Amino acid sequence: MEDIVKMVDISRKEDQLRIAVASGRIKLKPETIKKIVRGEIEKGNVIAVAKIAGIMAAKRTATLIPLCHPIPITNVKININVEDEYVEVKATVKAKAKTGVEIEALTATATTLITIWDMVKKYEKDVQGRYPETEIEKIKVELKLKE
Repeated sequence: MEDIVKMVDISRKEDQLRIAVASGRIKLKPETIKKIVRGEIEKGNVIAVAKIAGIMAAKRTATLIPLCHPIPITNVKININVEDEYVEVKATVKAKAKTGVEIEALTATATTLITIWDMVKKYEKDVQGRYPETEIEKIKVELKLKE
């Protein structure tokens, strides 16, 4: 009987430069956006902390996603763009490896967005402790290359 779950064997593949870009965004209250821009978030610098979290997440993807191969990542870049009603995140991941880095880019993007949520949740809650206006959306792979 064949295994129901298995890691894909990439032993015979050659190392190639792999690049992936993933993006997503978090909708926030306009007042929260202003606090981020003015540096008034109690937990600290939202952009700096979120970027570090995204980089760390990309490097740890194989420990978070069960069947994902460990990849020798050579670069992770997190771009964060603050707009009037949302914060947009774009993660670029590079590696010289046998398999792609799109899952690492997605993990970096999602973790960056979740970190932003965590840092601003105090300002996003309503009186019942819910988040009626806060939403992470549009997470997707924008680019996947191998050279």
